[in-house]
Amino acid sequence: MRFTIDKRILTEAVGNLQRAVSTKTSIPALEGILIRTDADKIILSAYDLEIGMQTELPAVISEHGAIDLTAKLFSEIVRKSPADDVTIESDDRNTATITSGVSCFTIIGMNAEEFPEFPKVTDTDTVKVPSNVLKSMIRQTIFAVADSNAKPIHQGSLFKIADNMLDVVSVDGYRLALRREAIRYDGETDFVVPGKTLSEVLKLLRDDDSEVEICPSRRHILFKIDNYTVLSALLEGEFLDYKAALPKESKIEVVVSTRTLIDSVERVSLLITDRLKSPVRCVIGEDTIKLLCTTTMGRANDQIEAKVSGDPVEIGFNNKYLLDALRSAESDEVRLMLNGPISPMLVLPKEGDSFSFLVLPVRLRSEM
Repeated sequence: MRFTIDKRILTEAVGNLQRAVSTKTSIPALEGILIRTDADKIILSAYDLEIGMQTELPAVISEHGAIDLTAKLFSEIVRKSPADDVTIESDDRNTATITSGVSCFTIIGMNAEEFPEFPKVTDTDTVKVPSNVLKSMIRQTIFAVADSNAKPIHQGSLFKIADNMLDVVSVDGYRLALRREAIRYDGETDFVVPGKTLSEVLKLLRDDDSEVEICPSRRHILFKIDNYTVLSALLEGEFLDYKAALPKESKIEVVVSTRTLIDSVERVSLLITDRLKSPVRCVIGEDTIKLLCTTTMGRANDQIEAKVSGDPVEIGFNNKYLLDALRSAESDEVRLMLNGPISPMLVLPKEGDSFSFLVLPVRLRSEM
């Protein structure tokens, strides 16, 4: 095998694929990136048996072939190559020579045939979503994906399509995040994508309206993003009935500046550490929100203006969960819907319901 390729293109691709390379495995081939030639391009593949990533890059092919190169070393060599082009060639003994300008490396590769094949994904349907829309939907919901494996299905986000609407939902037992968007798709389907996969997809998505193809099958899913294909197994199980979990009405409604509320929560949270935990106490009254926090380090008070409809209420929240929801709102103002001191709070945009973040309260102790 022998080919020449633009260093910048190769560096970016290897950097992206390196995230799908297995770091702890008994299969040495999975620690590498598979390189194979095809017509006037090369195909790079990485696979850790959970996530697979593949991309096609234009190259000048002198001799066809394939080799598996250790990802970490290959990435460093390419990244530090001095010239604009990189030439890679390999022989029958799986020895690769990487040349760029006056720089030349000879490294030992692995037999390409030892690299496991990606699972065959058949009987898929295709859902097309603009890249910037999908990026926003994942970014605004991934914070609520569960960390623990108490309920493995909640370690991913639910994608549910019905009536030309796509819902993306994450839940971890303490909060729920829902993002909704209209799309062009006549059928109905739902599937749960692991949070780890969505993190990698998010890094590949661009802030433009180019179309991304989502191709779910019974057990696997493909995301086709520009010249990248991401493959992942889907999670199986029964996801939370999120529509039933969302309050249908509220007794108290608050409209507040998102940035102002974030700043206030951050200020009173200065007394909270990993060792000194305490809820943020919110006293919602007539057109004001008072925020308080008390730990053994001291006491903090703050107050901001807000438009409040309904009876006064005093409610407590875990500062991290509250901040995660507010930071993910990505809107100038939010609408807070409450039903009392022990009922979940719903965070919505000022108008409409493009996102819904549900945050469970913390029971407050009466202060002396």
